[in-house]
Amino acid sequence: MPDVTSNLALTHLVPLAAQEVDENKVTPGVLGFIVFAVMALAVWGLMKSMNRHMGKVDFKEKAASGAEPAGAAGSGKASERS
Repeated sequence: MPDVTSNLALTHLVPLAAQEVDENKVTPGVLGFIVFAVMALAVWGLMKSMNRHMGKVDFKEKAASGAEPAGAAGSGKASERS
């Protein structure tokens, strides 16, 4: 029940506060800049981490020594099962 009363209080008070604010003078201010700067640093750190991890990835598949090619091994197993 407390959620309903707080919701009703906010819906009645917000329009009153909005009428007092001059729309031409509203700016994001220091808090907006800090939030944007933190988000930018987080994205930069994530991109740096991703580049480091992608540098460790080996995209070439290594062939197993002494094993049959993948196509021949797959066809042999299929014929054994049927």
